[in-house]
Amino acid sequence: MVHLRCHELRERSKHDLKQQLEQLKTELAALRVAKVTGGAPGKLSKIKQVRLAIAQTLTVMRHKQLNSLREAYAGAKYTPLDLRQKKTRAIRRALTKSEKGAKTVRQAKKDAAFPKRKYALKA
Repeated sequence: MVHLRCHELRERSKHDLKQQLEQLKTELAALRVAKVTGGAPGKLSKIKQVRLAIAQTLTVMRHKQLNSLREAYAGAKYTPLDLRQKKTRAIRRALTKSEKGAKTVRQAKKDAAFPKRKYALKA
């Protein structure tokens, strides 16, 4: 029951994933009890595998949830913060390309009146 691949988990439904998560958690609780009572070494080594399986299941559940939310918010003006790209604070605050290239009316008039001079140099 423990050793599953993530691509196999992605094919399952939300209900199946929840059931599997509950089973894994009960199995982990039983293994921890066995550890305290001095169980077999085979059971103790299985704790790591069960914890990994729990983490994989939770990760797949989270990815499915985010994908469904992305579909729901597709085309919306604003999206929730956890769906946006993280990047860095400086990059998020930086001006966009259109904002960087924007000119004031005064600057546009100046540029039109006094275009950049081109010089041809002898070789």
